Amino acid sequence: MGTRGRGLRNLRAVLAPVAAGMAVMAAAAAVLVPALGRGSGPLESGPLAPGDGPGPVAAHGVYGPGRPPAAPAAARCTPDTAAASLRPSPADGPAVERIREKGQLVVGVDQNTYRWGYRDPGTGRLEGFDIDLARAIARDILGPDAKVVFQAVPTNQRIPAVRQRTVDMVVRTMTVNCARKEQVAFSTAYFQAGQQVLAPKASPVTAFDDSLRGKRVCTAAGSTGEAELSRRSHGARVVTAPNQLDCLVRLQLGEADAVVTDSALAAAQAAQDPTVELKGKPFTDESYGVAMNRNDPDLVRRVNKVLEDYRRGGDDSPWMRAYRKWLQADLPGIPGPPSPEYSD
Repeated sequence: MGTRGRGLRNLRAVLAPVAAGMAVMAAAAAVLVPALGRGSGPLESGPLAPGDGPGPVAAHGVYGPGRPPAAPAAARCTPDTAAASLRPSPADGPAVERIREKGQLVVGVDQNTYRWGYRDPGTGRLEGFDIDLARAIARDILGPDAKVVFQAVPTNQRIPAVRQRTVDMVVRTMTVNCARKEQVAFSTAYFQAGQQVLAPKASPVTAFDDSLRGKRVCTAAGSTGEAELSRRSHGARVVTAPNQLDCLVRLQLGEADAVVTDSALAAAQAAQDPTVELKGKPFTDESYGVAMNRNDPDLVRRVNKVLEDYRRGGDDSPWMRAYRKWLQADLPGIPGPPSPEYSD
């Protein structure tokens, strides 16, 4: 069995108990994120406060020579090799130096996905698993007083934002696949998920199967969920929205019967709204990566170096601390981050 098959099998084993009966938050939490705005301007900027994120990233120089290695000739991408990325390096190349000259890291993020990227109504700060990772990258490149600017990016604008250099990178539950790698570069995988169905608990929808026939199924435009539904809709009437959260709102308003989205995002939405639940099992293999411009191989290597440090430390690694803080309550049983795969 290939890497992709093993990852999907392990993911399904982890998420099966979640789909069967996941503990959810109090009903008051259901209205937490839908009330947030959807502006596309900078969300937050300024130096990182002490203690931001899951902890400092270790600095060391064991990844290679003083100058960043050039990007190798691109091999043909396949589903089994899509998650492979460039080997890590701490060297300062043109892209890293450009960020240093600006004095800030501009990161495309979500502000509407609970647990991953959302604004805490109590503090007004952006929080979540993706936000912690973005802050760790900023600290590594710019130092402990790093200035990071978060830019709200809708799902279908993630690739244009990277290609047009509106942002330096996107850290936004973005699945790595071959079609996207033709347009942007990705880091190694920092989380493993899979497409899954979300529907009201009382719904006759049971999984990604013929129970969707004739149902209005919402998915985010430009998402892998939309791509899967275009290949096999099971007779569903597909409705698209700018973001995954918009689909949850449509479900709550009775304008959709089910949602197809990443299992990790579906679990977060079920934590917000105790009337919905995950149905069936994940039916794809989704590796989340940090997206960057294809002309910035030194930045890709630098981010992969940060991810190597982020994974290091076993149960006390920054990755595991962030997982316990943000995701464990809704996605229990994940033993650690996905192992990195390298193309060179």
